[in-house]
Amino acid sequence: MNRRTLLGVLVACSMYGLSNDLGAAENTAWGYSGGIAPDKWSTLSDDYAICSSGRRQSPVDLVEPIRANIEIARPLWRPVEKARVENNGHTIDVHMPEGLNTLFEDRTFTLLQVHFHATSEHTIAGHHYPMEAHFVHRADDGDLLVLGVFIDYGEKNTVLEKVWNVMPKSAGEEVVLDSFTPQMLLPGDSGHFRYSGSLTTPPCTENVSWVVYSKPISASSDQIAAFKDVFGKNNRPTQGLNRRLILQRP
Repeated sequence: MNRRTLLGVLVACSMYGLSNDLGAAENTAWGYSGGIAPDKWSTLSDDYAICSSGRRQSPVDLVEPIRANIEIARPLWRPVEKARVENNGHTIDVHMPEGLNTLFEDRTFTLLQVHFHATSEHTIAGHHYPMEAHFVHRADDGDLLVLGVFIDYGEKNTVLEKVWNVMPKSAGEEVVLDSFTPQMLLPGDSGHFRYSGSLTTPPCTENVSWVVYSKPISASSDQIAAFKDVFGKNNRPTQGLNRRLILQRP
C-alpha cells in the first residue's frame, strides 16, 4: 500500500465515527439517541472529550454572516467508476478512488468520501433542510476540508437514485457502484458560507475548514424518506459559535 492510499484509509476511518472496525476494537459505540446521543458523546471515550470541551464545534447555525468576496472552492472532479458504497451504521459513505482534488485557498485537498445526514446538520437562521451531504477532503499535511450541500424537497435526484438503488440496509455491508458523478451533487451557484469548525461526529476533531453552499440541490420526498427509513434522524444539533466569524460569498 503506497503512502497516499494509506492516508486515505486512515482518514476514512477517522472521518466518520472512526469506522466500524476501529470503533468495535475500542468498544466505543455512539449514535443519535438514548445513552449514546450527541449530548453524551464526550462521556463515551476520552478520545471524544472535545465534543463538549471544544470551542470550534460543528455544525452551527449560519446566521448574521459577514459578506465578503472570498475565493470559491474549485472541485476538479471527474465521473468515477467502482465507487464503494458502505453502510457504516450511521450513514451511507460513498468512498472515492484516488485523484479527485479540490483547490481551496491555494492548496490541494483530496476528496475521500461523501456521506449524508437527515435532517440537515447546519441551519440557516434556524432553518433545517431535509438532508445535507458532506464531501470530506484531506490535504497532504492532514488538514481537513468539508463541502456541505443542503438537500431540499423537489425533483428526483438521478445521482442519488443510483446510490439509493444499491444502498446497503445493514451496518457493515458494502457494495460497489459501477459509476458515480460527484460533481452532479453540487449546486450550480457558487454562493456559500465559510467558517472554521470540526467534524460533526466523534471524535469531533477541530480545525476543519467548512464551505457550506447557500443553494440546495433537490431530491424527491420518496428518496429522502428512503434514507430515513434506514438511518432515521442522524444529525448532530447545532453548536455554539463562541465568537467565530461566518463569512458569506453571495
